Amino acid sequence: MAIDTRRRRLIGAVGALGVASIVPFAAAKAKPRVIKVIAKKFEFLPAVIHVKRGETVTLHLTAPEVPMGINLADFNVRADIVPGKTASLDLTADKSGTFTFLCDVFCGSGHEDMSGTLVVT
Repeated sequence: MAIDTRRRRLIGAVGALGVASIVPFAAAKAKPRVIKVIAKKFEFLPAVIHVKRGETVTLHLTAPEVPMGINLADFNVRADIVPGKTASLDLTADKSGTFTFLCDVFCGSGHEDMSGTLVVT
């Protein structure tokens, strides 16, 4: 039985196009992991956040008492946190290490000690 090479190439090309069209769709479905962070006088909960290098996360930030801020200077991101609202901060951990994040809105007498740690492995 003779093999029709044109037919085989056509089927292969259609299959390749099908796979190529699925890859971007699958990548678009990947949602960032959401991490809830509470900014209280005078601490962040959780105080230590662990992420993997290359991972994109969304921090959902709330402050039950007074206005706060969060600043991750090493990643050039920050957000204001207003009581009664949830602030979202997207972060892609593009480098490994241990990084400090700070409250950058004066929130009272313990403000200068209000910090947390981001650990990227």
